[in-house]
Amino acid sequence: MKLSEKLIARRNAIVPEGMGMFSPLTIASGKGAITQDVDGKEYIDFAGGIGVLNAGHCPKPVVDAIIKQSKQLIHACFPVAIYESYVALCETLADLFPHGKSTKVMLTNTGAEAVENAIKIARQATGKQGIICFTGGFHGRTLLGMTLTSKTGYKIGCGPFAPEVYRVPFPDYYRRHDGLSMDQFVARELKAFEHYLNTVVDATQVAAVIMELVQGEGGFVVAPNAYVQGLHRICKAKGILLIFDEVQTGFGRTGKWCAYEHYNVIPDLSTWAKSMGSGMPIGAVIGRADVMDKTTKGTLGGTYPGNPVACAASLATIQHMKDINLNGKAEKIGRKVMDYFKKLQQECNAIGDVRGLGAMVAFELVKEKDPNKPDAELCKALLAACASKGLLIISAGVSGNVVRVLSPLIISNAQLMKGLGILRTELLRLTKK
Repeated sequence: MKLSEKLIARRNAIVPEGMGMFSPLTIASGKGAITQDVDGKEYIDFAGGIGVLNAGHCPKPVVDAIIKQSKQLIHACFPVAIYESYVALCETLADLFPHGKSTKVMLTNTGAEAVENAIKIARQATGKQGIICFTGGFHGRTLLGMTLTSKTGYKIGCGPFAPEVYRVPFPDYYRRHDGLSMDQFVARELKAFEHYLNTVVDATQVAAVIMELVQGEGGFVVAPNAYVQGLHRICKAKGILLIFDEVQTGFGRTGKWCAYEHYNVIPDLSTWAKSMGSGMPIGAVIGRADVMDKTTKGTLGGTYPGNPVACAASLATIQHMKDINLNGKAEKIGRKVMDYFKKLQQECNAIGDVRGLGAMVAFELVKEKDPNKPDAELCKALLAACASKGLLIISAGVSGNVVRVLSPLIISNAQLMKGLGILRTELLRLTKK
């Protein structure tokens, strides 16, 4: 029995069934865009730890910062004793992502924790309870995170869920355009949103709207620019805070530091994690100072958020991203992957849609070119076939039929093209049976 098989058997014997497993693969080490399993087999990484490794596996400046910090101070608990790296990281994030005239930042351990705190802040700041989210959205696996998350498979048997959460349809043009032009579609969706405020929950009861500008687990569905700008106008006019969940879209993934830069809209609050720390557990809530400061002392915080080692890793990650112009790399990768997938769509009738923003690109597998006939079986078979050929790639979408690319943005052109070639070869083989 191979070492991988032994490790998987041990995993199955000790880890509960509810813990997900995309594929039966192991990992022993990673460098750049390449991973190696416990048997020594190498894989091109198109998963990136689910969007965590934009700067690659084990970037040297980050590793060095972790080693240095771990020799000085591993833990203190920021509410107990203030340390410089926490404050420095908050200052760095406020400089990167200014929210209005004055910005404040709090650190968290994870994206889900950032979402939880953003909701707490919005409710305290407005004195209102209602939260509006979107179909297809994913905001974590905590109780409130699951409440906000759309995919029912993540929530089975976990209720009752948090109250005062309302869900509206995401502006998914591919699936819901009904023959309308983009302008007509956006106008219809914005009108429907305002109607929702008159028929389901009144705006005076809504604290915030939370939205992913590009849905991650929902299948890389990109919100139309005009819709986001219109939603911002509605929220501002009705006194509703706007929260952008940038956990998967942030830190270079879309070719900019954040997705909202593509929309010319600045949110009241935003949530961050994943590639912020190159794999160390760290996240953040960033927001307008006048909103952030309406919270009551003691309602925010925790034991581990903004851990010194995680802060050092995040500061080094951000500086490394600047040094190597990671956003520029993402733009180039995104164009190549988008072009490749568009050409592949012409070869393969199973691809119903190709979409994305920057280097956040995916294609959707369907039957008979019908958006309402997702082909999850083909997607699962494709991922397994790619893994057997040395390509690690994962799915997305409410129906599990979307193939997404979240490769490290430092991937070489040779590695990228080899990975895309494996994906193409295996898809055509599976669809020409």
